[in-house]
Amino acid sequence: MLALPPIPDVTNWGRTSGLQIIFIITGSILLARLVRWLGARLTDRIDRRTPERPDVVRSESAKHQHVVVQVSMWSIIVVIYCAAAILTLERFDVPITGLVAPAAVVGVALGFGAQRLVQDILAGFFIIAERQYGYGDMVRISALGSETGIGGTVEQVSLRTTRLRTLTGDVVIVPNGQIVQVTNQSRDWARAVIDVPVPTSTDVGKVREILTKIGEEAHADEELGPLLLDAPTVVGVESMDVDTLRLRIVARTLPGKQFQVGRELRTRVAQAFLAEGITVATSLNTAEPVAAE
Repeated sequence: MLALPPIPDVTNWGRTSGLQIIFIITGSILLARLVRWLGARLTDRIDRRTPERPDVVRSESAKHQHVVVQVSMWSIIVVIYCAAAILTLERFDVPITGLVAPAAVVGVALGFGAQRLVQDILAGFFIIAERQYGYGDMVRISALGSETGIGGTVEQVSLRTTRLRTLTGDVVIVPNGQIVQVTNQSRDWARAVIDVPVPTSTDVGKVREILTKIGEEAHADEELGPLLLDAPTVVGVESMDVDTLRLRIVARTLPGKQFQVGRELRTRVAQAFLAEGITVATSLNTAEPVAAE
């Protein structure tokens, strides 16, 4: 129990221990705000290194630094509040050393009862240490209970959870311990893979020439060219149906830019075929983009 001072000594206690408690609580709050402010300044400085331009991709180092700053900031805040709590208990004459044994028993009990929490924290530590993904990465996470996986942009990575923003604007929070597999679509480089369906009666050689020309023009384009690592390649006939041939185009792009490049190439293919009088099937399919790890 808390050892409160006798009534006659309330004034003296308030001038000494009570005043110290106020200083400790106020100081811990101000210090936590200072840590948040410093963390925000550091993350802003990291973000300013990567201008918001379509041809500029955040470096892997910047992504990792952003995550480390976030995790370090919240870890320091937890330490500050824990230290403030201990110092406050000491001002109430609570024997801290006598709480070590009960705290150990409670810790063991919590360890058995909060195994999932411990699992989340350990998984988060390895995600950050191994740089599996970072702030701004486009990922697809396969978690327990999810068959198709969850795709989105990483907004925050902590030791316990990962927060994603989906294409529709939804915020998805996934416990790190529930993550089974991660597909990183913005690491090093990526591929835009497009399958172009044409009738079997079409001259395949002519179609290859058109697609090759589209790739060369895209690589030389002032806006699209910086997103491509090399000129898109026409692989050839990928599949044959009864009345349709599918020719595949493969383009290596900057990480995370495969979707934008794929949309632009599909538009150019449709316009070129329309100008040449080539009839395209009802749909122009795009294969699943591939991201290199």
